[in-house]
Amino acid sequence: MALGSNLFHMGIIILFFGHLVGLLTPINVFDALGIGHGFKQTAALVVGGIAGILAFVGCSLLLHRRLFDSRIRKSSSIGDILVLVLIWLQLVLGIATTYWTLQHLDGTEMVKFMNWANGVLTLDPRAPELIKEVALVYKLHIILGLTLFLITPFTRLVHIWSAPIWFLMRPGYQIVRSRSVGRAGSPTKGPAGVAPSYGGDTVMRTALDEGRAT
Repeated sequence: MALGSNLFHMGIIILFFGHLVGLLTPINVFDALGIGHGFKQTAALVVGGIAGILAFVGCSLLLHRRLFDSRIRKSSSIGDILVLVLIWLQLVLGIATTYWTLQHLDGTEMVKFMNWANGVLTLDPRAPELIKEVALVYKLHIILGLTLFLITPFTRLVHIWSAPIWFLMRPGYQIVRSRSVGRAGSPTKGPAGVAPSYGGDTVMRTALDEGRAT
């Protein structure tokens, strides 16, 4: 769980923002910064390839866990499994595009997708024509990607819009302990079934406050 989740989220976050910046940034912005299409394409291929492999391995581990761990399988809905399967397929398609991308390292195909994405945002009816001649694997990748966005509000994918970023800035845990060590249990772990006390039995804050009040 830990390995799969960390690999998956690290990879998918890089892929998400990479696609977001790479596709939606106007081409003239890259031109003004002196970033060539070939360089951008190569950078996207390397970074995206590594992130894609990380996400694929992580997703495979999570999918295996959800399908073959009896406890997790019993608590999983059809939607939970379907979403993971769709993401896994999307990652496979993304990695598969590497073969065709290597044939267009000059960035010509990438420019088509950038113009298409900007056309979609501006509701340009001519946008689909821009990618009419690209390889089928790209079209499948786009269709499945848009499908994932479409079903996001109705699945666990909705949590991407409520990412707990404030968790990173939390002040920390506050552990309240009693001064007595003479009760049953390990002096370092406390009684079985409760949180480690490291020097005494753990006392809930509410119980301690009540004791002070009386």
